[in-house]
Amino acid sequence: MTKLQELQMLTVDEVKRLQELPLPKRAEVLMDTVGGKGRASLQALQYCIENSRTCLYLRMRHYDSLVRKHLDDVEYDDHHPLLAQLGSVLMVEGLTDAQLQEHDIVQLELEQPGRGSPKTLSLEKMLMPLSRVSLPPRITLTVGVAGAGKSTLVRLFVEKWARGEMCTDIKSVLSLNLWELNIYDRLSAEKLVRIACPGYSTPPPSSLLILDGLDELRAPLDFSDSIGSTDPQKELPPECLITNILRGNLLPDVSVWITSRPGAASKIPGGLVDRMTEISGLGSSEIRDFLDQLIHDTNGTMERVWGHLQCHRALKALCSVPTLCHIIGLSLGFTLHAQDSTYQPLPDTLSAIFSWYLRAQFCDSEGIEQPTNARRTFGNLGKLAFQGLLRKRTILYESDLKSCGIETPILPGSLCSRLLVFQNSPSCLSFSFCHLLLQEFLAAVHYYSASKRAIFDLFADGGVSWPKLGFLNHYKSATQRVLQADGIQLSIFLRFLSGLLSPQVLRVLAGCLPSKEEPGNQRGPAIDHLQSLLSAGKTISSGMVNLVCCLYEMGHTELISVVEEALKTGSLRGQLNPLTCSALAYLLRVSGSCAQETNLNQCLNYGLVQNFLPQLQYCTNLRMENNNFKDDVMELLASILRAKDCAIQKISLAENQLGNRGIKVLGKALMVNRTLSSLDLHSNIIGPNGARALAEALRNNQVLLSLNLQNNRIKSDGAQHLAQSLRMNRMLRALNIKKNGIEAAGAEGLASSLKENQVLQELWLSSNSLGDDGAAALAEALPANSSLITLDLQSNSISNHGLRSLTGGLSRNHSLRHLNLRENSISSEGAQALAQSLQKNSTLTHLDLTANLLHDEGAEALSRALRENRSLESLHLQWNFLRVGSARSLAEALRVNQHLRCLDLQENVIGDEGTCALASALQENCSLSALYLQGAAVGPSGAQSLAEALRVNKGLTTLDLRGNNIGLRGAKALAAALKVNSTLQTLNLQENSIGLDGAICLANAVSGNSTLVSLSLQGNHIGQSGAKVISDTLKNDAPHCKVNI
Repeated sequence: MTKLQELQMLTVDEVKRLQELPLPKRAEVLMDTVGGKGRASLQALQYCIENSRTCLYLRMRHYDSLVRKHLDDVEYDDHHPLLAQLGSVLMVEGLTDAQLQEHDIVQLELEQPGRGSPKTLSLEKMLMPLSRVSLPPRITLTVGVAGAGKSTLVRLFVEKWARGEMCTDIKSVLSLNLWELNIYDRLSAEKLVRIACPGYSTPPPSSLLILDGLDELRAPLDFSDSIGSTDPQKELPPECLITNILRGNLLPDVSVWITSRPGAASKIPGGLVDRMTEISGLGSSEIRDFLDQLIHDTNGTMERVWGHLQCHRALKALCSVPTLCHIIGLSLGFTLHAQDSTYQPLPDTLSAIFSWYLRAQFCDSEGIEQPTNARRTFGNLGKLAFQGLLRKRTILYESDLKSCGIETPILPGSLCSRLLVFQNSPSCLSFSFCHLLLQEFLAAVHYYSASKRAIFDLFADGGVSWPKLGFLNHYKSATQRVLQADGIQLSIFLRFLSGLLSPQVLRVLAGCLPSKEEPGNQRGPAIDHLQSLLSAGKTISSGMVNLVCCLYEMGHTELISVVEEALKTGSLRGQLNPLTCSALAYLLRVSGSCAQETNLNQCLNYGLVQNFLPQLQYCTNLRMENNNFKDDVMELLASILRAKDCAIQKISLAENQLGNRGIKVLGKALMVNRTLSSLDLHSNIIGPNGARALAEALRNNQVLLSLNLQNNRIKSDGAQHLAQSLRMNRMLRALNIKKNGIEAAGAEGLASSLKENQVLQELWLSSNSLGDDGAAALAEALPANSSLITLDLQSNSISNHGLRSLTGGLSRNHSLRHLNLRENSISSEGAQALAQSLQKNSTLTHLDLTANLLHDEGAEALSRALRENRSLESLHLQWNFLRVGSARSLAEALRVNQHLRCLDLQENVIGDEGTCALASALQENCSLSALYLQGAAVGPSGAQSLAEALRVNKGLTTLDLRGNNIGLRGAKALAAALKVNSTLQTLNLQENSIGLDGAICLANAVSGNSTLVSLSLQGNHIGQSGAKVISDTLKNDAPHCKVNI
């Protein structure tokens, strides 16, 4: 009734009359009185009941007919878009290292991708058995960062349960906000039950006790030094009481669901928790939908905000929390509306975001609160926030507000009402800031202002300390506290404090701060102090990375920019010192480019890897090639591959010196890793035993898709081990074991496994001395295998005999698309057998016969096959001693074939006559898109024929004439064709003796051609001055075309 009176829904006289009535009659008259004042009054009453006690509201709302009669027309909105992500939770196996060691905001910045693919549980099934033979969990723990929606999830569950929509076997729900226990020094289990649900002293059978907000309990749980008790009437400190409930000493027959931030949840021994779940937060599409509703788009405001978030990975990660999404969206939207120029950069630091947010709240409170009073309130809120931060409290009581000069009740629409959230309870009046980050920002503002006049350490909280004069000394004190072992909770506070030294942030807050801001020069000395700490650091700890974050908040980005540029260009070698290492660790955590690929080639050693381990595990694509790594480094890397936080999806350790011992350690890590999909170990020395260790891992690994073991001396024994694993593995898609000397015996083992394995898609076996026997073994596997798409047999001494075996298997295979037979000993006889197979095969799309012995007879046989084949798209015949006859037969095939896309005839002396035949066919063929004639003895006449074809051809996009002799006449002909042709995109005329005049003709033609994007003219005796003139001309007249001269 008091709250309804504050909301002006009841008059003073009405309250007095109600208080004179007995309790049952009082409830009836209250409902009739409020119900007679309309729908708005009923909604106000519902709000009061809901916020007074969830279970009390439910008993009244759903079981009291008197209340139900009056509230039936008041709808409960459970379809809010932000509730969509709370329809399910993730089932996880314990907390990650980041959740145990880092601030909530750092956890969000790291985006926690290392969970692999956790199982999703609907809210309905969260407390239920997972199978018919399993039992429901007694202790269920749900974790989530500050603002993730834990309390909202509880309210949603209880509401749906009370309406009979889920968990109907639960007969009673006792829901309790744990912060309400902070006003009790001691209480018993019976009293706790009465607080949760008045009228009960012991919970009914099949009850669920919900303990919401473990992190808001006054003291942390201590299972190692807690008083044990089984007496429900014995009074204990609240933390000891909760400990005994979780142990099962008290209320053993009650199921318990507890929610918490990860840090407080870590105090519960894992063995006591039967099921751990996690709130996943908003996804990318949900963030965009929410911002669409928040920002009323005018002049592309929403697109600018979304584009800004896409460019700033850390800010977008924070938006997965609904409250932070609201704050960031509101800040960016307000910034765009407040700024005069649309080209003004948007805020990209936490300090700038929150300064704009406070500016927006300050402006919205105008008219309700005088600016002077608002500034005073701002200062009082900062003091309140700082005291709460010191005492590790997010729930603040009425006494806390009054001690900081904030009067209650809070005026609706005032600055306090916009920044504080009312937490109603029958037992006490309490408040919290709308998010932990807002509390930390306001605390930093207070510290920033107070430290300029404070004499003693502000962290002493009234205690005795050594005198500290001036802001810089207080700033150093704050930095020192953050770097201590227990300083995690102050890490974001220090970022905000550093951000307040940024001139841009101070300009935004001008007129909002409680005292007039005087210009100072603290920023420079603060930067020097942070850099001195970074330079002296022996290890790259999370605290050191946070100092780099502080530099970024200040607007000092020089160090970060230098390291980022070196990282992109691969020039980090020799630049890594303690200062740059910390900057690199920062980039590994937040940089979007690092997330795509982290290039650490040729710049690391054992010590640096050891220092970077905490950050390396959050990279997704990690390249660490050519670092001279030995086996001891592999032991370090294996430790992060085993970690729950590991986010690495691709890792390349090529061209190091990893041997058998290091690979054994890696193999054990792969057995438990859940994220790595691509592993590149080419050019190490793992040998047969290393291959055996990896093979054993492949039998259990369920995520690795690609494995590159090229040039590792695994021999036939290693191939046999891998073959055995392929019989059991159902995930690996690509296996590269080039240059390993596996010979025919190894090929036989692999072929045998291919008859059973139906998932491997790519097998790379070049340079392995397989011979005809190895080819025959693989041929036997092809008819039985239905998954292999790519087979690489380059440089394996396969002759016509081996090819005949392969073609027999190819004729009956229906999956192979890419076949590489380069650099073998295949002659015209083998080509004829292959041609017969191509007439039957309908799946092969790419065939590479480069550097064999086909001659004209072999090419003519393949040409005959092309007349009938309808699948082949790419044919490579480079270096095959082909002459005019081959070109003629292929030209005739092109007149009929409409499926071939690429024809490679490089380094075959087909001459002008052969070129003319091909050109004539191109006037009819419209499917060929790439023709390679490098070193094919093409002269001016051949070039003229091709030019005539280009005038009418509508399919060719790439023409390569490198290393010929088309001369000026050929260049002029091609230039004339380019003025007409509208499809050619790439033309390569390197080393063709076209001279300056020919180059000028081509340049003039390109100026009028809108489709050519690449023209190569190197090695044509154009001269530097001529090259500059042509280059400058084309930059102006044809900027779309890249010209290499």
